[in-house]
Amino acid sequence: MSEPGAGRRELSVLRRAARAEWGPLLRTVWPTLVARRLRAIPLTLTAVGMTLAFHFVQNQSWGYRAVQNIGSVQAYEHLWVALLRTPLSLFVPALDLPVWGALAQILVVFGIAEICLGRWQTLTVAYAATLAGTMYARIGLWLGPDSPIGLPDSDKFVVDTGPSAAVVGLAVVVCWRYRARFTCVVVVVSMFVEVAFIKTNLAGKEHVAAVLVVLALCVAWDRWRPVKPSDVHYAQYTRGRDRPW
Repeated sequence: MSEPGAGRRELSVLRRAARAEWGPLLRTVWPTLVARRLRAIPLTLTAVGMTLAFHFVQNQSWGYRAVQNIGSVQAYEHLWVALLRTPLSLFVPALDLPVWGALAQILVVFGIAEICLGRWQTLTVAYAATLAGTMYARIGLWLGPDSPIGLPDSDKFVVDTGPSAAVVGLAVVVCWRYRARFTCVVVVVSMFVEVAFIKTNLAGKEHVAAVLVVLALCVAWDRWRPVKPSDVHYAQYTRGRDRPW
């Protein structure tokens, strides 16, 4: 029978690990939400509203074709058409998935990213991750099914919409920026596990492409961005702040 002191020590270790992993992130998000509430995430609320609107319209007989014409991406189309449609494709929920899943992803991940990264960086990362998936589909089709990273010809007709690639990319960037290393590894590894064992379709492979592109951008940012004096004392500063839990 274990001693009560051993259990308390294990709990203390877990608390310290959680504080080291998510403390800096929570110390950024929590005070902002408490102080500004929904005013802190106008981009996120706009994205949720657009997703709901597109969901409603595309499920009407009069609106399906209109939504497809402005926000649906398929790999067989001309590249310039895909590039024009990709920004809005983030907010067109997939017809074969429940819309609440897309809304929850946007509300949580976009909201955290908007507070931590700012509005324009959030949009940039979301678009870059989604564009990575769009471009991978074309490269994969060109490589063909005989390549380990290629795609079958039938995938060129798959309708490619939804925020999932953007959500994965934003999660990786936020974890990287706030040094939540374990969480970042979990997100990245889960994408590879997904495409290997769970979702071996175009969407799963696009998630991996988005992760790889975003990781490359994170490494490039850390390598070439100007070092600020505050960066040197970042860890000590965040550890000294009051905890929100």
